[in-house]
Amino acid sequence: MQQTVGWNHIGLNPPSLRTVQQLGYASPTPVQAETIPAILAGRDVIGSARTGSGKTAAFLLPIIQNLLSRPAYPGTHVLVLAPTRELAVQTESMLQDLARGTRVRGFVVYGGVSLQAQRRALRGRIDIIVATPGRLLDHIRRGTIDLRDLDVLVLDEADRMLDMGFLPDVKQIISILPKRRQTLLFSATIPREVERLAREIMHDPVRFSVGRQDQPPETIRHTVYQVPDHLKSKLLTELIRRPEMKSVLVFTRTKWRADKLADELGQVGLKVGLIHGGKTQSMRESALAGFRAGRQRILVATDVAARGLDIQGITHIVNYDVPDTSTSYIHRVGRTARVEEAGEAISLVGPRETKDLKNIESDLGYSFSRERLSGFNYMERGAPRPEFRQRDQRPREFRPQGERPREFRPRDRGGSRDLRPREGYRPREFRHDEGERNDVSREQAPEPQRSGPPGEHRGYRPRQGKHRADWRMQGSRRGRY
Repeated sequence: MQQTVGWNHIGLNPPSLRTVQQLGYASPTPVQAETIPAILAGRDVIGSARTGSGKTAAFLLPIIQNLLSRPAYPGTHVLVLAPTRELAVQTESMLQDLARGTRVRGFVVYGGVSLQAQRRALRGRIDIIVATPGRLLDHIRRGTIDLRDLDVLVLDEADRMLDMGFLPDVKQIISILPKRRQTLLFSATIPREVERLAREIMHDPVRFSVGRQDQPPETIRHTVYQVPDHLKSKLLTELIRRPEMKSVLVFTRTKWRADKLADELGQVGLKVGLIHGGKTQSMRESALAGFRAGRQRILVATDVAARGLDIQGITHIVNYDVPDTSTSYIHRVGRTARVEEAGEAISLVGPRETKDLKNIESDLGYSFSRERLSGFNYMERGAPRPEFRQRDQRPREFRPQGERPREFRPRDRGGSRDLRPREGYRPREFRHDEGERNDVSREQAPEPQRSGPPGEHRGYRPRQGKHRADWRMQGSRRGRY
C-alpha cells in the first residue's frame, strides 16, 4: 500500500514530531499511520502487521505522548509484555530513544540476570515496565512491582507468547491488573488462540490489519542451494566470502548445531557471534552488540532470534537448516528487508529437507530460485564415520534415534557396569531388622520394630546433618535413592 500520510496528520504533538524528526523517521509506516490515532484516543487496539513494519514505535509514540499530557503521579502506568529477552531489551532501547529529554522513565525486567539488582532499580520511579512474563511474575510474588495504578497494557508479539507457552502466565498477570485500562495487542499473525484471548481481556477493540501476514516482504530475494549435509559449512564459507554479504544472520535448528557451525566458521578465520537459549544473558547481549556494531559480520542463532529482533543493515539471511513450517520461514527471513529495504534469503537444502522446502513454497504460493556456486565441488565425499571403542563415545548424530547415552540409563548410571556396592549399601537379605533374612518366611518373620518417627522402618534412616527431620530411604536397589 502506498504511504501518503505524514507525521503531522496522525495527531502527534510538536514535541513528538521533533522526536521522530531527530531520529530520522521520514514518514510513518502503514501500521503506524493506522494505529497511532486510535491509541491517542484511548481505544483498545488489535494491530496486525508483518515483521519489520514498525509496530514497536506504533504503540510507544502515543503512549509517551499520553503520559506527558497529564500531571505526573507515582506508580507504574504502562506494562509491555514481550516473549523473549532480546525483544524486551530492544523495546526498552527504543523507549529510551523516543523518551529522551522527557520525564518518562522506563525499565526492562527479564530473566537470566540478578533479581536483586532489578529489585533495587524498581524502587525508583518507573512509568513504563517492559518485561517477560516469567520474571515479571517473580517480582509480583515478591511484592517488588506494584501494578495497581496501571493504565495501559501492551501485549507485543502475542502469537509468539502463545507459541512459547506463556498463555497461563499472561492470564495470571492480567487477572491482577485493574479492570479499567487500555489494552493494546500487536502481533504478526492473529491465530485462533490470540483471537479468543482478545475477546476475554479487551473492550470493544478497533482492529487494524496491514498487508498480508502470511507472506514475507516483497523486497526479499529467495535463493536455494541444494547441497549434501556434510558440505553445508564449506558452501556457507564460500558464500560468506562474497563481498556483497556484508551482514549475515545464520539460522540453525538446534543449539548443538549452532555451536558446531560457529566453531567451524571461526576455524577458517571468520568473526562469528553466537546466540541461543543455552547462552547466558550477558553472552547473548555481547553477541548482539558486536553484530550490531559490525565487529562480527556473521551471527549464528537458533529461532530465539527469529522474532522481534530488529537489527538495521542485515543484508542476508541464511537458513543453514530449513525450518519445518512456512511461519518460521517468514519470521526468519523477516530479519532482513526491514522497513521496505532490500535483502536476500538463502536456504541450504539437504536431501532430507527437500520435502520441508516444497511445503514452504506451496504455502507461500511461489517457487524459490535454484542456484549453484560455480567452482564448488558438490560431489566431495564426507569424512568416514569414526570407529568408537565404546558406544557411549559416539556423538549424538551417530546414535540411533531415541537411544540415550549410557550414563543416563537407569541400570548402569555412571557410564560403566561397575556393580560394586556403594558406601552404606546393605544386601537385600539384611534390609529388615537385624538378624532377619530373606529366607525366613513372612509368617515366621517377627514384626519389625518401629520405635522411631514414621518411615524409619525397612531401611529408612534419618538424614544426618542440618535437617534431621528429613527422611530418605537407604538400602534400595544397588544402594541408590
